Amino acid sequence: MKSKLPWIFLVLALAAGGGAFQWQRTKGSAVATNSAGTPANPASAASASAKPLPVVALAASDLVSVQTIPLVQMLPISGPVKAFNSAFVKARVAGELQDLLVREGDYVKAGQVIARVDSTEYQARLRQAQQQAQSAKAQVDIAQRTYDNNRSLVEQGFISKTALEISASNLAASQASYQAAQSGVDVLQKSLDDAVMRAPISGQVSQRLAQNGERVAIDGRVVEIVDLAQLEMEASLSAEDAARVRLGQVAQVSIDGSADGVSARVVRVNPNATIGSRAVVVYLALAPHAQLRQGLFVQGSLSTGSRTGPALPLSAVRTDKPLTYVQIIVDGKVEHQSVVTGFIGDYQGQAMVEVMGLPAGTRALLGSVGALLAGTPVTVNEAGK
Repeated sequence: MKSKLPWIFLVLALAAGGGAFQWQRTKGSAVATNSAGTPANPASAASASAKPLPVVALAASDLVSVQTIPLVQMLPISGPVKAFNSAFVKARVAGELQDLLVREGDYVKAGQVIARVDSTEYQARLRQAQQQAQSAKAQVDIAQRTYDNNRSLVEQGFISKTALEISASNLAASQASYQAAQSGVDVLQKSLDDAVMRAPISGQVSQRLAQNGERVAIDGRVVEIVDLAQLEMEASLSAEDAARVRLGQVAQVSIDGSADGVSARVVRVNPNATIGSRAVVVYLALAPHAQLRQGLFVQGSLSTGSRTGPALPLSAVRTDKPLTYVQIIVDGKVEHQSVVTGFIGDYQGQAMVEVMGLPAGTRALLGSVGALLAGTPVTVNEAGK
C-alpha cells in the first residue's frame, strides 16, 4: 500500500495542472465560472451588464439661474376686523324703556338721544327732595335770625355768651341739614338726567339689544354703536413669530368675497400672551375700504424683514437626502450640489430661498422636473417653454 501512494499524488497534481491550463486558455474569450455556474468575479459581471443612463430632454423653462435679488420675509397673518372706536349705550337707571327709535345700520351722532327710561318715579323723588331742601332752608333762616338777635343781646349784656354759642351751633346744624338736602336734590336730578340715553360716539348702530316697553336694569345694554372710520385687525401669532413683529411694519390683507387688497400697519402689540394658547395678539390698523365691516375675517402677509443675496425658488432646493442639495447641470450632465440655505422670503410673488455655495448664474433644475440621478445626461431646448 505504501508503494502506491507516490503514484496517487502524481495523478492528482497532473489533473490540477490541466484544469488551470484550460482556465488560462479560455480567460480571454469568456467570463470564468465556478462549479455552480455563477460568475467567479462579480465586478466583471456588473460591468458587463451595466447600461448607460437615458438622455433627458429639458426645456428652458425647466431651469432657473441663481440670482442676487432682494428678498422680503413674509409672515402669514389672519384675524377678525374690529372697530377702533365702539361703545354700548347702557341704561344708567332702572325702568321701562321708551322712545327707542334707532335700528341696526342707522347713523347717529355723539350726544344724540337714543332712548329714554320712564322718569315718572324719578321726577316725584326729585320734587320730594326739593321740598325737603326748602324746609331745611327755612330752618336755616330761623336759626340765622335767632343768632343775630342773640348777638345783639350779648353786646347789650342782656344774655350770656353761652346762649350765643348755642344759637351759633343751631345755625351750623341747620346749614348742614340744608346742604345735605340740597345734595339729595342733585343726586335725584342726575338720576332724572340719566333717564335720557345719548350716543357717546358718532357711528352706526350695529346691535339693538332691547325693545320699547321692556324693563331694563342698571347697566343693561340697549344698543351698540361702531365707528367704521377706523378699523383694525387682531392677528394671533405664536411667540416665535411675534418676536419678529415691530411697530410700523406693513402688510397686505384680503377680504373674503373681494378681490381688492387692503394695506395694514402694525400699531400695537399686546404685552400679554393669551392664556391657554400662549398666542400674542398683534393689532394692525387697516386702510379705509368700502367693504370692510366689523367682524369680517381677513388674511394676508406681514413684511417682517428683507435681505439681498443669491437665491433660488424654494421648489428648486431638495431635501430628500441627509444634506440639502440642488440639481445643477455641468458639462451636459446632472450633478447634486450641496448647499446651505439661509433667508427665506418673497420676490415678485414667488417664494425664494437664499443659497450659499453656488455662484450667481449657476443653472439649476426646478422642483417640477423631479429627482434625477447624478450623472444623468441632459439636453436643453433653449427655445422650449
